[in-house]
Amino acid sequence: MLLSIICFVVGIALVIFGADWLTKGASDLARHLKMSELMIGLTIVAIGTSLPELVISVSSALSGNSGISLGNVLGSNIFNGMLILGTTALITPIVFSGKMLSRELPFNLLASVVVLLVSGSMLVGGAPGEYITRYNGLILLCFCAVFVRYTFSLRGNEEDTAAQQPMSMGKILLFIAGGLAGLIIGGKMFVSGASDIARGFGLSEALIGITIVSVGSSLPELAVSVNAARKGNVGIALGNVLGSNILNVFFILGCSATISPISLEGFTPVDYYVLLASSLFIYLFCAFFGKNKITRWEGGLLVAGYVAYVVYLIMGI
Repeated sequence: MLLSIICFVVGIALVIFGADWLTKGASDLARHLKMSELMIGLTIVAIGTSLPELVISVSSALSGNSGISLGNVLGSNIFNGMLILGTTALITPIVFSGKMLSRELPFNLLASVVVLLVSGSMLVGGAPGEYITRYNGLILLCFCAVFVRYTFSLRGNEEDTAAQQPMSMGKILLFIAGGLAGLIIGGKMFVSGASDIARGFGLSEALIGITIVSVGSSLPELAVSVNAARKGNVGIALGNVLGSNILNVFFILGCSATISPISLEGFTPVDYYVLLASSLFIYLFCAFFGKNKITRWEGGLLVAGYVAYVVYLIMGI
């Protein structure tokens, strides 16, 4: 068990380290290409901070631990939408542009609805032996292709260009290569350690995926968003969270299900309803209650909602 815990901790450290290096390298490469701040947040930073989820979920699918794959995606999106955005709003109110209300926020809500639909009767209580099939995975990847195509169409429409001076090309390549190495090695160690810990304590893969694994793999999003908010880079903070949530469902869950059908055993309708509620509340806070912003008190509600959900999970163990 001690070896499994060490493997788990070292693995998540390498994954976070790798994601940070890869994100820095990719972001500076994007700046060389004159991409806007919002587009960097929606694509490069979102993809970079979602790499831990991708590596962990795909590795879990390849090793037959499908519960960790699904739990990682559900838990990460709940963590992102409630705790990360809530914490960011507590630091500084998050202002959404009118364009984001009609573009990114609906995509984020759509992702939560689609994951409910591909999970079949889980919406109304589930059924033993159900799976998210390879066919469902391909459908999710099709949604991902639409989102990526749409995002790159923004390049000519966004005027804010990131002003930060990028690194040299040699340093960029070093960061990208080092980041990829950390992700690959760390991902394998993390999944192996998490699976052994779950079995050792008698926990289901679903529970450990939706709590420990999802929180650990979402730490890059938390760090990037809070740091961006403190520096006033709201575009990167918003794009990071929304882009990561959308990619988690359409790309990461799509890839995992295409590799291996994902069992719904161990998950409950509450997990899905909390995910849907987090996306819906964010949209309502911005579109109606906060006049295109998430205020500090609304951020506090999101954080309180996440804490209540975690307490519910612990009480159900």
